[in-house]
Amino acid sequence: MTSAPVDVAREYVRLGLRFDRLESGFVDAYTGDPRIRAAVEDEPAPTPQGLRDQARTLLGELDAARLPADRTAFLRGQLTGLECSARKMSGEPVAFRDEVRSYFQVDVELGDPAHYAAAHAALEELLPGDGTLAERYARHRRREECPPQRLEVAVQALSSALRDRVRSGYGLPEAETVRYEVVTDKPWSGFNYYEGAYRSRVAINADLPHRLSQLPHLVAHESYPGHHTEHCRKEQGLVERAGRVEHTVFLVNTPECLMAEGLADLGVDAAVGEGWGRWSAEVLGDLGLRFDGDLAERIAAATAPLNRVRQDAALMLHDRGADPDDVVAHLQRWSLVSDERARQQLRFLTHPLWRAYITTYVEGFELLSGWLSARPAEQSAADRFLRLLDEPLTPAVVAGELQAA
Repeated sequence: MTSAPVDVAREYVRLGLRFDRLESGFVDAYTGDPRIRAAVEDEPAPTPQGLRDQARTLLGELDAARLPADRTAFLRGQLTGLECSARKMSGEPVAFRDEVRSYFQVDVELGDPAHYAAAHAALEELLPGDGTLAERYARHRRREECPPQRLEVAVQALSSALRDRVRSGYGLPEAETVRYEVVTDKPWSGFNYYEGAYRSRVAINADLPHRLSQLPHLVAHESYPGHHTEHCRKEQGLVERAGRVEHTVFLVNTPECLMAEGLADLGVDAAVGEGWGRWSAEVLGDLGLRFDGDLAERIAAATAPLNRVRQDAALMLHDRGADPDDVVAHLQRWSLVSDERARQQLRFLTHPLWRAYITTYVEGFELLSGWLSARPAEQSAADRFLRLLDEPLTPAVVAGELQAA
């Protein structure tokens, strides 16, 4: 007598919920049956070793489950990330680069200082004047700061304008909503809490100043067409229509995070495209909030190579054992940020749950922007981006398509 096949997708959901009992926040979102979560909460307390073994068992059951290839690839990547997280939680030594590869299906290396120096040279031309480049850049950033008392109204205006573009360009469920709140004492600048039923709560961290030219990116990243839009479309398509229960849970430190953050960082490009600076300046100008949109767009292009400096910092800390003060100095030198902002970044990089997560932004953006650019001639950028919103793609699958192209 043969035993019934394991429902790998449902067991994966239960396994993910068990991780949240060991590390609060590991489950970024859960929109499934509340009875499943309640049942997991009533189980005996899980152990890292037990979760590791469960992940390995489910990995071994995947081929026998005979799921479609895209479901199998998605679940294999997710379970591999969970198995590594369990090993880390149990105190097993895992090299940082191996940790990142297991979580996100990418290999990471230190950036090239020559590229950073070239970015500095480009910025020098855009910001002439007295003082060092870091001083001039800091003055420019201060000129762009949003008054704290106007932050919420600015976010709401940008959200409304981006929502209109996403609704017409990509489509949204009729009932979707986003509500915003301003918070403090967090290691991130913004966070999307997806609540299910097409609802999100987006928290904006006011610990550090927000610049007017960065607010469009923040709102696009968290809401339209970023995290909120992706959650809505996948809940509607993959969960409700296709019955893929694995997409009722979103777990930290898994391949889907790199996909989601890369997609979200492409948000302004996908919703507005070239000319986003002037467009954003017009939206905020209606509120009496002024900045030079054309200059902001040129500066963003010039400084794009510096995004990798944040990943350098993680590698220095966790792969090379560098002194935190040396890491802060590296961030200040190449990212041209203040000591305060560098130490805020360090807080994120040393958080037990988030220490490897910076890779999702750096490698996610690079992988997906390259994949969008390499689309077939007959496919529009919007149609290509729609695949990111709707399909259970993985970094490995995207890298394979990019290599084939």
